[in-house]
Amino acid sequence: MENKQKRGSFSGSIGFVLTAAGSAVGLGNIWRFPYLAAKDGGGVFLLCYLILALTFGFALLTTEITIGRKTGKSPLVAYGELDKRFGWLGGVASVIPLLILPYYCVIGGWVLKYLATFLSGGGIAASADGYFTGFITAQWNPIFWFLVFLGATMFVVYKGVDNGIEKLSRVLMPVLLVMIVGIACFSLTLSHTDDSGAVRTGMEGLKIYMIPDFSGMTLGRFFVILMDALGQLFYSISVAMGIMITYGSYVKKDTNIVKSVNQIEIFDTLVAFLAGMMIVPAVYTFMGTEGMSAGPSLMFISLPKIFAAMGGVGSFIGIVFFVMVVFAALTSSVSIMEALVSGVQDKMHVSRRKATMGISLLTLLMGVAVCLGYNVFYFELRLPNDSVGQVLDVMDYISNFVLMPVVAFTTCVLIGWVLGPKTVIEEITRNGERFGREKLYIAMVKIVAPVLLLFLLLQSLGIVTL
Repeated sequence: MENKQKRGSFSGSIGFVLTAAGSAVGLGNIWRFPYLAAKDGGGVFLLCYLILALTFGFALLTTEITIGRKTGKSPLVAYGELDKRFGWLGGVASVIPLLILPYYCVIGGWVLKYLATFLSGGGIAASADGYFTGFITAQWNPIFWFLVFLGATMFVVYKGVDNGIEKLSRVLMPVLLVMIVGIACFSLTLSHTDDSGAVRTGMEGLKIYMIPDFSGMTLGRFFVILMDALGQLFYSISVAMGIMITYGSYVKKDTNIVKSVNQIEIFDTLVAFLAGMMIVPAVYTFMGTEGMSAGPSLMFISLPKIFAAMGGVGSFIGIVFFVMVVFAALTSSVSIMEALVSGVQDKMHVSRRKATMGISLLTLLMGVAVCLGYNVFYFELRLPNDSVGQVLDVMDYISNFVLMPVVAFTTCVLIGWVLGPKTVIEEITRNGERFGREKLYIAMVKIVAPVLLLFLLLQSLGIVTL
């Protein structure tokens, strides 16, 4: 207990839930969820995602948070404390945030750049063809904004768990939710007449987003949607990258884990749904279904064009939108850095100040390499999942598509078959709490989750194609 207090702790369950939700609500919710929903038949994807969140996501979230609270350690040490034979898994789990943090801060810098552009009245310029490409291929401008975002992340983590991370989340998460709801409602009021005279509205876009489209649905097509929803869960709930184990280690022993997990699930799913409701109707209104695209092109190319098409109000909406995205990106980047800082503290027994400075320096070097990946270090590499990537894409592929499924799969094996689900269940119910989904949890961690994760990994490696 003494060691835990030295490492810091959340002030209570509300602080923990808001912080964990802040980690979960990030760039993946805002640019990837809407794209997949539009691509995968709207309501069909939403239905698959919701079912997986309540089963697969619930099992992984519960497992990681409980491992953290039971051991009181970060993943770098926690796995070894549960079973020495699985100590290596903590190292793998720590490599993931080490790969993600640099490019996440780079993208956070891109968001700051666009926010500054809109604040200075340059929204029209940001909507021009080639603006985004011109920015990221410049040598020094992306590095500057990356440094600003990294500095903000470092400052919050340096302040500690309760004085930095929790305080940030308690302020930003409610504001973030209000902004998302506001923009989502505004999107539904939009209307646009294209060059052919056809009128499209936000409400029509909402129908495309929410109503399941089963036309031409085959078993293979359904599994593609299921795997897309499964992959999105990794982005959405921050599992398999050490974050939830780290945050779990800061949770007090009298916190009701089941209740907290339920609240995190609800918050994350609500924000993901609202992100789609915010973006899909707007994109459909001004660009049709073909306007939806994956990754940065949606946020940094498509949406600025939409804000410009809105007229005078577009600049204001653009400012609110990018402020919201900065908040979402910052709460997530803080959680990623915290997973690394906590691991260094536990393993090397150094102060938070030294651990934060060391991780920040390493992130600085790797982040600059990511920035230069669009000019000095530019290359094109075909990846096993048939995509073509540069430095950022390669780091994203290794961390998200390979290592995360490996960590999640092995964690399920450890808890489901080596130690047994009782390891988690006993910790959850230590204060007499009722574990209503206990049978579901056992089935998921022992059988269903490992099978789905293995299939996802094989698909990412290009071994299985759908």
